[in-house]
Amino acid sequence: MRTTISKISALLLLVALGGCKKSFIAESNPNAVAVDLGYKTEADVTAGVYGVYQSLRSSNCVGEGAQTWTDDRSDDVNTTDNQSNNGEPFQFTAFSLVSSNTYLKSHWTALYTPIGRANLILSLIDGVSFATEANKTMMKGELKFLRAYMYFNLVREFGDVPLVAERVTSPDQLSKLTVRVKREDVYAKIVADLKDALTSGLPVIQSAANKGRVSMQAVNALLGQVYLTMGATLDGSKADNLNNAKTYLLAAYGQKTFTNLSDVAYADVFDVNKKTTNPEIIWQISYKQGDQTYCSSLAKNNQPKGETINSLFKSQGTGGLLTLDLLKEFETGDLRTTFSVKFAAANNGYFISKFRDTNAGATDQGYGGNDWILIRYADIILNIAECYMLQGDNTNAILYLNMVRARAQRPDYATMMATDNNYATRYPTLKLAILHERRVELAFEHHRWHDLIRFFNPTDLVTYFKAKSQADYDNSPLSNISTKDYYFPIPLSEVTLDPVKMYQNPGYN
Repeated sequence: MRTTISKISALLLLVALGGCKKSFIAESNPNAVAVDLGYKTEADVTAGVYGVYQSLRSSNCVGEGAQTWTDDRSDDVNTTDNQSNNGEPFQFTAFSLVSSNTYLKSHWTALYTPIGRANLILSLIDGVSFATEANKTMMKGELKFLRAYMYFNLVREFGDVPLVAERVTSPDQLSKLTVRVKREDVYAKIVADLKDALTSGLPVIQSAANKGRVSMQAVNALLGQVYLTMGATLDGSKADNLNNAKTYLLAAYGQKTFTNLSDVAYADVFDVNKKTTNPEIIWQISYKQGDQTYCSSLAKNNQPKGETINSLFKSQGTGGLLTLDLLKEFETGDLRTTFSVKFAAANNGYFISKFRDTNAGATDQGYGGNDWILIRYADIILNIAECYMLQGDNTNAILYLNMVRARAQRPDYATMMATDNNYATRYPTLKLAILHERRVELAFEHHRWHDLIRFFNPTDLVTYFKAKSQADYDNSPLSNISTKDYYFPIPLSEVTLDPVKMYQNPGYN
């Protein structure tokens, strides 16, 4: 048995539960017993569940700062600095990523952290008395949803990954589990967990006090997105996967509390004063305004010198930058354009203005209260359009596409194709029109890279990027991209642990 345990291996043994729970590695029975004794009451379990949610906040995981592996990796935002931090963040955007990249390793670890925490609590929860059995069942549903969500990120970004759905208590057990599992099997477990969550009695919509916790809306939405991704990227059962995707996406859509998307103002979706009541938001990570530790830094970090639209914080930096390639994607007259980006005289360029908090409670230090939105209804509506398009039902696909365009006060798809030559030339197919709409509607919300690898296979993804102008893509060389970049490499520490069971993705050896 090796004495050196890799980052994922250590994480699968972690029993860190947030709050006042102590973090340690369970390598002996005394430690394991101590953990068991820490879960005596429903309140103990609730604190542990909060610890799972807390781990999502990390910028290495899926929190608001998780830009490196999402927007930076795509064509929306480029990390143009190829010197700082040994140029490691630049590797993501420049398609020069190597398996020894420490940011990559931190991301891998952070994605497994909620999984390890959820597995621990699920292993102990049946031994704890609850006020009602319904409370216990709902908590199990939440934990399985969170585990499924993390695996959904892992399988999309790395392909085959270790699948661990049990508490790890010994090195021997750990060794057996540290093996890459085919992505089809990972997806099967994701679906199984989400279907369990569907029957767990979760509320359809969480109350304002519980925003950030999983609802039935979120379960249906995520299950639909998982099936859609399976239908678009897996070789087998495409028709069944797309039918299932449509079923669950429409179920989530049917649970909305507004009539038309246009009834919900676009700016209201990002209004910190309406974040617990906005009916478009399905699931979010909660941040606390004015709290130095748990605040949002989005508004502050995106604001450049001389600007005041985002925050009371007086920045001396360049703010949140975007590619010219994305800027050209915004349509003239689209209200999302003027809300999402703004020209800064100090930079002689545009910056991200989508996330704002100028409330006094955020102070001039920029301790914002923006929640990080993980799933919202415009996302689901465009997923439905995509699903219909993949099934060859363009009529219904266009119907849902137009819902999003109508809210943005833009002409419908048929009108644009007939009267706007630039639109018709840039998006000659309905598929590209839907991808365009997702890019503009969900800009800077960490969807773009996952959209690209769902819409294109590896070969077509390379073609798509190489057709772009290097002048619109800053200093990240588009010529670098190849089919290997469809997936991230497995961190080197995992591969060296066992090169057979933890084999490297093609092109990174």
